[in-house]
Amino acid sequence: MSRPVVGVLGGMGPEATILLQQRVLATVDADDDADHLPLLIDMNPQVPSRIAHLIEGTGEDPGPSLATMAQRLERAGATALAMPCNTAHHYAPAIEAAVSIPFLNMVTLSIDRAAQQLPSGSAIGILASPAVRMAGVFNGALERAGLTALWPADADRMLAAIRLIKAQGASPQAQQTLTGAATELAEQGAKLLFVACSEFSLLAPALTAPVPIIDTIDVLAEAIHRHSHIEPR
Repeated sequence: MSRPVVGVLGGMGPEATILLQQRVLATVDADDDADHLPLLIDMNPQVPSRIAHLIEGTGEDPGPSLATMAQRLERAGATALAMPCNTAHHYAPAIEAAVSIPFLNMVTLSIDRAAQQLPSGSAIGILASPAVRMAGVFNGALERAGLTALWPADADRMLAAIRLIKAQGASPQAQQTLTGAATELAEQGAKLLFVACSEFSLLAPALTAPVPIIDTIDVLAEAIHRHSHIEPR
């Protein structure tokens, strides 16, 4: 059989999908093209807005579109799936129900990583879209791990920063918002921070905080690397 290959449900947003590719490249110590990992990418910016569906309550359910993408990637030969959008993990059940291959869940993988570093009862500061909190994307996995979440007080400012990044890319204004939120959460008692929005992941390399930082995109890139090195049956 051919080498395992991860299929990526992308386009949410496009730059974040490209960022995941870059982070996957960085996991490989390559001397030649053939040393790098194969990926199948469905770059679909027309997935219905997660913000419109979860926050505004007016948009189309993205679940069916994501399920269709997952099936398309499976038919193309993907042996596992990944999705570099934290908010869209609210629709993970629809994706998993549509295919017979595993879904590398960035949320649960990141919480598993944090649980290895923190004692039970610790608080994690989550730098994410307000939709992530409203949909409870992290709630179940946090509860199972015995961890709690802290969120920035100004949800509107976080959403505005995400929209700014989608429109203009990384900007000093968005970086200032992210840094301020990271400082706020650390002062509130967070023992670790999640960069849990792939737009914020574009800013993460310049982010500093008095506590450790885990970028969920990095966790996903490492999971893709591990899957791609599984020996085929």
